[in-house]
Order: sequence, then structure tokens, then C-alpha cells
Amino acid sequence: MLKELALLFLRLGTVAFGGPAAHIAMMEDEVVRRRGWLSREEFVDLLGATNLIPGPNSTELAIHIGHRRAGWPGLLVAGACFILPAFFMVFAIAWAYARYGALPKVDAVLHGVKAVIIAVVAQALWGLLRTVVRTPLAAGVGLAAMTAAFLGVNELLLLLLSGLAVLVWRGVARRSASAPLWGVLPLGPWLPLGTTASVSEPFSLHGLFLFFVKVGSVLYGSGYVLLAFLRSGLVERYGWLTEAQLLDAVAVGQVTPGPVFTTATFIGYVVGGAPGAVVATAGIFLPAFVFVALSGPLVPRLRRSWVAGAVLDGVNVASLALMAVVTWQLGRAVLVGPLPVALAVVAAVLLIRYRVNSAWLVVGGGVVGALAAGGLSAG
Repeated sequence: MLKELALLFLRLGTVAFGGPAAHIAMMEDEVVRRRGWLSREEFVDLLGATNLIPGPNSTELAIHIGHRRAGWPGLLVAGACFILPAFFMVFAIAWAYARYGALPKVDAVLHGVKAVIIAVVAQALWGLLRTVVRTPLAAGVGLAAMTAAFLGVNELLLLLLSGLAVLVWRGVARRSASAPLWGVLPLGPWLPLGTTASVSEPFSLHGLFLFFVKVGSVLYGSGYVLLAFLRSGLVERYGWLTEAQLLDAVAVGQVTPGPVFTTATFIGYVVGGAPGAVVATAGIFLPAFVFVALSGPLVPRLRRSWVAGAVLDGVNVASLALMAVVTWQLGRAVLVGPLPVALAVVAAVLLIRYRVNSAWLVVGGGVVGALAAGGLSAG
């Protein structure tokens, strides 16, 4: 069982381009549709639980799945195997960057990959929405959450308001007083990252580790939120990175598969060599394992309480609404020519009609993108 978990998440960590929404879609394809390890309801509950804690959602979902499948050993194996491929790739890129001072060009490959990702995420969304949106209340909360997301409402606030909306509605319907919500509110401590004026501080591996532990302990939201934390701490406060190095680090996190949080690996290597890469990676991902270990056993219990279940239902709907908004935004940016549109359509047909594995579709999209760019260059 552990071997099967390890092989699955090593493969997903190697080909999971496209950010958290794509990672979640690929996990749903593998553990719900193909292997039947979880029902859609269980999968959505775990997804909702990851949104209640800080840290990288898709990595935490992998850790949850490992825990549900094989207990505590599965928790460690699934999480580590999902992170390691990206760690080694980013480590290699950081080594080349430190040696040659430039990033490799992978735009053509990503152009094809992102088109396929649209189809993969859309297919997963459709299946999950049919599971979650079964009542007019769920549909209303979902539409409101999508509207709020498009208007730029903070993701955490949106999740909390959606959960509370469902709770209040059901509480009124039951004509009973609302129960305390402390058991289902976000579990992460709001640790200060520091907003003091710029004060250059000597670099140390200990300081690097503590900084990334803090980031992993409090960060909700997208990669843009991560960028804000890194800029505030490493550029403005400590002076360990330049603006240009920070932007290169974020670019590497975006163009490599697996968790975007492996941006920390690149930064760690730039400021502290190989030991820095290891320390920074361990620091930013350690809180995810701790939070899942603490919250994972509580997820089944949440369903036995109508209060917790109501909040979780609202969070689940809002989570899928956020995923739909990200997919729409990515689609508008990517599907702008005949080739990306054709790739997305073909991928959708192969995925839905012939159940081709999403990982192979991602690889195929990258190959087509590279070949098309090579043909254009030769022409």
C-alpha cells in the first residue's frame, strides 16, 4: 500500500504542472475515478479541510489522502513523494542559475501543458460540482462565492463567510441556537512575519529555517500572497535577496511541476547553497505535515456534528468556486489561439470519452507545444 502511494505521488509530483487547481484535479482523477480510494464526498471534505488551515493546499491534500489510505506512514510517504520531484528539479535549476546567472527557456513546453490543464481541471470541477451543489442553498452560496472571488475578496474571508452562511441558514431552519464554531475555524496560528523597516540582518541557516516555518504556518491564498510575504521579509527586512532574484525564484516555482512552495528551494540555494535549499524547503513544508496530522483525524468527526458539517459544506462550495474562478482566468490567458484550443478540446475528449490518464495528457501537451515552437522557429 505504501509503495502504491509512493509511486502515485512521485508521478504526480513529476508531471503536476498548472498550480493547485490542476494538482487537485489530477488527484481527483487518480484517487476517486481510477482507484476508488475515496468517494467524491470524502475527497471534497478533505479539500475543504485543507482550506481551513494555512499552507500549500494541494500538498496538504496529498498528505490527507496518504493519511486516509495508510495512516501515519502514508501521511509522510504521500507528502514527501509529492514534494521531492519538484525539490530536485528546482534544486538543479537553482544550481544552474547560480553558475550561469540565467533561467532556462521553457515557455513553449508550458504553452502546451497549460492548454491541457484547462481540460483536466474542467473535467474534475464538473464531477466535484455535481457532488457538492445538490441544493438551491449550495448553488446560491457557490454563485455568491464566485462573484466575490471575481471582485477580489480575500480567499480566507470568502471561505469563512460561505461556511457561516450555510450554518446560519440551517440553524434558522432547525430553530435552534447556533453552537460555538471554534472547532471548525482555521487552525493555523497567525504568527507575525514582521513589518518593521528595512534592517539588514546577517544570513544564517537557522534564521532561514525560522523564516520559512513562519511563512508555512500563516500563509493562506495564492502564489501572489507568497510573493508578498517573501518580498516583505527577504528583500525589504533582511536584505538577503534582490528584487530580481525574488522574481526569478517565483518564476521557477511557477514553471516547475508540483508545489509552488518549492520557490523556497530556489531561494534557499541562492542565499545559502545546497544546505540553504534543504533548510528552506524543510521549513516551509513542515507546518503542512503538522497541521494535517492535527486536523486529519477530526475530518470524519466534523460530519457527525450538524454545526461542523454545515460549515464544512459551505467551505466546500466556496473552495470549488475559487477553483472555477482560477480555471476561468487561466483559460482566458491560455486559450488564445488555434493550437491551445485544439489541445484543450482533444484532451477533454481523451479524458472524458477514453479515460486517458491525465498525467500522460500533460506530458503530451508539453511535447506538442515544444514541437510546434520548433516548427515555427524552423519556418
